[in-house]
Amino acid sequence: MSPRAGRADRAADVPTSSTLAFVESPVQLLNVLEWAHAAAATGPAGGLTVVVLSPNDPMTRGQLRRMAQLARDEGVEVRWEEARGGASAPFQTIGGLAGALRKADRIVIGDPFSRYVQLLLTITRARSLVVVDDGTATMEFIAQLARGERLVRWHRKGGRPGPRDLVFAPVSASARRRLTPGRTRTVEVFSSMPIDQAPPGVGVTVNAFAWTRERFGPPRITRGADLVGTSLVETGVVDPDRYLEAVRALALTHGATRYFAHRRESSEKLHRLAVETGLQVVRPDLPLELIARRGPVGRTILSFPSTVVHTLPLALAGTEVKVAVCDIDPAWLTENASPRAQGFLSGVTGTARDVHRLTAVIASAGSPRSVGSPAPG
Repeated sequence: MSPRAGRADRAADVPTSSTLAFVESPVQLLNVLEWAHAAAATGPAGGLTVVVLSPNDPMTRGQLRRMAQLARDEGVEVRWEEARGGASAPFQTIGGLAGALRKADRIVIGDPFSRYVQLLLTITRARSLVVVDDGTATMEFIAQLARGERLVRWHRKGGRPGPRDLVFAPVSASARRRLTPGRTRTVEVFSSMPIDQAPPGVGVTVNAFAWTRERFGPPRITRGADLVGTSLVETGVVDPDRYLEAVRALALTHGATRYFAHRRESSEKLHRLAVETGLQVVRPDLPLELIARRGPVGRTILSFPSTVVHTLPLALAGTEVKVAVCDIDPAWLTENASPRAQGFLSGVTGTARDVHRLTAVIASAGSPRSVGSPAPG
């Protein structure tokens, strides 16, 4: 879609709105809808305008289009920005949003690590900031905020800052200050992640996926198992061959027939996975929480450490679906994986509620030796 078409898709002028939300992924938009639903139950959320800072990835754009329509169906104003549609797009986007940013009383963001969002935060005068989940990264954001550290995604932590990081450092530092509560500013985190020790002054509201459960389902449950994909290979954390071996072994052990691909998984990897495992690869057109809630869905959902081990038990509460998580063996990590990778992934698994833990052991020769047994302890 051209930038001109993208601009035509939004309202000509953003209405004077007390709440302005910025999202870059389908999950972020889902969680904004969950936040608005919860806020409406405890008091008015204010006129909500969602600004979609559209990425270039076709799969993400497609899911965002579907989520944007669901938001409109809920009466939410949606503004679609071709924020990455060329060299001049960021300047046009930021310039077009400056007025709305200065007028907004409340800003809702889905990814505090996003440079785009951090830049927008330097413009706003809002006295209320809300961070909704962008997956398990919320856990790392809270920890870094509490320690007063610079905001760095977990899979990059431990590496040397690059030239772009150094140039952007003042903006990132300013964004971190704005995400810190003060005398005239409140900060809330709306999350389904386990947050035990939030920084002083940061309010935490639990996301129980009430909107999802009210709008969709209950699902029809099949006898088999479904396997959820992850982008750990694409982010350079897990070796692709070891990942494929683990997927094959889990599918054989638990009788899985479908593989729900993560939106960032490469087509090449998914093709190889389908050929070598026999799994039916499914490219969801909505976040998995909605797909699972609508059904049909397997009686068991298998996953590696990821956001869904926290969100699916909430979205599927009251059903008979069991969520099982398979730990990442340290031997699967690449030599370029962040030193924080193993500890972070273990934390994602260890803090998950209402899930069954599995281990997958891959033989050194490359064939599965023992997969799917319950983890000790």
